[in-house]
Amino acid sequence: MDVNHVHGCCHIHTAPPAAPWPPPLVSFYPPDRFCHSRRLHRSAVRLRYAVRAQLTNATAAGRKEPATNHAFQNILVSLPMPGGGEYGKFYSLPSLNDPRIEKLPYSIRILLESVIRNCDNLQVTKNDVEKIIDWENTSQKMAEIAFKPTRCILMDNTGVPTVVDLAAMRDMMAHLGCDPYKINPLIPVDVVIDHAVRVDVARSHDALDKNMELEFSRNKERFGFLKWASSAFHNMQIFPPGSGTVHQVNLEYLARVVFNTDGIMYPDSVIGTDSHTTMINSLGVAGWGVGGIEAVVAMLGQLRDGVTATDLVLTMTEMLRNHGVVGKFVEFYGVGVGELSLPARATIANMAPEYGATMGFFPVDHVSMIEAYLRANNMFVESHEQLTERVYSSYLELELTDVEPSVSGPKRPHDRVPLNNMKADWHACLDNKVGFKGFAIPREYQDKVVKYDFQRQPAEIKHGSVVLAAICSSTNTSNPSLVLASLQKKPMNLALSHLQNYSNHLGFHLAAFGCATCVGNSGELDQSVSAAITENDIVSVAVLSANRNFEGRVHPLTRANYLASPPLVVAYALAGTVVKSSVLPHMFTETYESIMKCNQRWNELRIPEAALYPWDPSSTYIRKPPYLECIAMSPPGPRMIKDAYCLLNLGDSITTDHISYSGKIPVDSPAAKYLHVCGVDQKKFSSYGGRRGNNEMVVRGAFANMRIVNKLMNRKIGPKTIHVPSGEEFYVFDAAMKYKSEGHDMVIIAGAEYGSGSSCDSAAKGPMLLGVKAVICKSFERIHRSNLVGMGIIPLCFKDGEDADSLGLNGHERFTIHLPTSIGEIHPGQHVTITTDNRKSFTCTLRLDTELELAYFNHGGVLPYIIRSLAGAQK
Repeated sequence: MDVNHVHGCCHIHTAPPAAPWPPPLVSFYPPDRFCHSRRLHRSAVRLRYAVRAQLTNATAAGRKEPATNHAFQNILVSLPMPGGGEYGKFYSLPSLNDPRIEKLPYSIRILLESVIRNCDNLQVTKNDVEKIIDWENTSQKMAEIAFKPTRCILMDNTGVPTVVDLAAMRDMMAHLGCDPYKINPLIPVDVVIDHAVRVDVARSHDALDKNMELEFSRNKERFGFLKWASSAFHNMQIFPPGSGTVHQVNLEYLARVVFNTDGIMYPDSVIGTDSHTTMINSLGVAGWGVGGIEAVVAMLGQLRDGVTATDLVLTMTEMLRNHGVVGKFVEFYGVGVGELSLPARATIANMAPEYGATMGFFPVDHVSMIEAYLRANNMFVESHEQLTERVYSSYLELELTDVEPSVSGPKRPHDRVPLNNMKADWHACLDNKVGFKGFAIPREYQDKVVKYDFQRQPAEIKHGSVVLAAICSSTNTSNPSLVLASLQKKPMNLALSHLQNYSNHLGFHLAAFGCATCVGNSGELDQSVSAAITENDIVSVAVLSANRNFEGRVHPLTRANYLASPPLVVAYALAGTVVKSSVLPHMFTETYESIMKCNQRWNELRIPEAALYPWDPSSTYIRKPPYLECIAMSPPGPRMIKDAYCLLNLGDSITTDHISYSGKIPVDSPAAKYLHVCGVDQKKFSSYGGRRGNNEMVVRGAFANMRIVNKLMNRKIGPKTIHVPSGEEFYVFDAAMKYKSEGHDMVIIAGAEYGSGSSCDSAAKGPMLLGVKAVICKSFERIHRSNLVGMGIIPLCFKDGEDADSLGLNGHERFTIHLPTSIGEIHPGQHVTITTDNRKSFTCTLRLDTELELAYFNHGGVLPYIIRSLAGAQK
């Protein structure tokens, strides 16, 4: 791979410098080297989110006090302070006097404490407690466990659509003659605006300010809507643009590890609408990613069924995926854990979605009051001490000294490439047929060099030229040693304050406080570079220190995208001297106080004072969604899907980036045509992700990824499909609208791991708005399957060993799904017969996995279900 010609943009988008690592009360001890084995386990759990449906007494700040618990009042004990007095009271696990608890994994003990504290023998029962205590037996049976998360965190790309749903649900409650205030979060909800920024300006000393100015100019309406929500809804706090990434804010400011509310102590836990919410696991906080739909359910107190340093991370990602941890809790233990600094743990925990796990959990080791509580409740770990052997579902061991420098790519984060094998792997990718590891470039064209003029200077580009390089905050947000090492030339001679000047000299200017390049907001390449790539079909490369590199995500013109760590040559020496001595706890408090009070652009936003949002019918950013209008009190019930057409026939590993594209809006796309009709200038198109609060953009962004491969198009790449009756080629959106106008249902056929990638509820909303009734595939990603159910789309899986190809299905058939039309005749996981118009017949498994999901399906989705439940309870 040629790295001599970098003719694109080099930039950094990371955390505000005033709030370095570590957060208050957390010890920081970087290891001299990786020298011990780390052992880990994986555990399978099924969680039922159980947040109380009734409102509790509000505190002055609008937060909810925990309800008084009676079922286990006898184990509510005091935690004394060393000098007298008490920290508070807590529900003591040791007081249960059950030897099985000592063998529980630490992550499972957090679940146990939650069900004990919230046990009311209604939503959470003593039977739930027993299931967890009997973990050694129930873990093998996938027993369902009731769980109440302490709080919820959203980033704006998923947060805006989520709040749009809440606002529309309030309208619907009022329309039904019910109290609209019933639609209000019952747990603390924090929204961090970090995905709106785009790097229009790079390699410039004023890039940060200019990009933020453009960010506010494009997103004024979105930001105003969120600011309205912070005043209209109780328990909702908004972090304005420039605060940093959602993970950084979560780690440094919001996480408590242990809460102490009105004298009751309990572990922190969180669900978030970003897959990488798992970064919080590094602090010993139980947390994972969910879809926006699932977040709404938890916020509103409904029951919800669920299933369960970079080189090091890439090695672990490959190892863990190969050992089947998808949908599992992974917990790290052993002496090797004690040798990992907290920032290193954050990097590893962040990447849990890449190795397929629900969590990558590090139990807490050292922090004063927090330590006292966790020790007293048997949730504290000493990695160097001999501990009672805990019961895990399975065990893996990784020798840290075996870890080697690696990158991953060119199209998936879990395709690890050892650095010493990079050259051979790259040439193999050029040779291989089009796929995750192939570009099918003929041998005679692989070495061609294209000459062009770059800013009045002669330049050249070829396959493998790096045109975009970015130090991103996605994975390294809270690991400054990695970021600083990439900028440090002479660590003993460069002061911390001079590092930005040296970074600028390298061409990496501070461009944004947020998630930009990793989510496709990297801005445009130089026009001459773009022309050289497109006119000569060059496989150009982006290199970034991020966690996602799916096709079409980073930039439309970089067909190869590699994830890599910033250099680690001086990381630990630097972090152990300059950085550590510069970190003081008060910096965090001061920084976040200034963020919330001193953002002039944010403070100048004017918002309506109303409980119901005043929708603007001319808005291209915020629109009331059609699926939350005209909801009758009687559920529609299931109906047979008869003679449906296949909208797309897809392969394996179709990500949510393929399904709901978040990047740039091409000028000839259906979305661009819509915006033109609405009078939006091309320069203000923003991105698909930035406009997800408008259902008209969500539906046009469905399957709009430039790199999607649809078998109906004879593997021709792009967001188009065949309208089967006419044989004509259309954009996916236009084909779907044509099918709908003709009165036809649609299905999607796919391979394995359908819906992998980011937790994105628009990847379910978009297909639903297109008119898709079912997805038939080999397997689903956990969150995406849940989101499909939430939007009323039927998830179906081929039988083991079968897929569309083995059954001879090419997507030109018409499909009838023989599902009963009475909900009482449908049960979770039942076999469903599907027939085609050419007399093929096959059986699939219905992936409505619980009775509650059947109820959602009967109501046409979870949001109508919630509205009918709350409205019915009031009447």
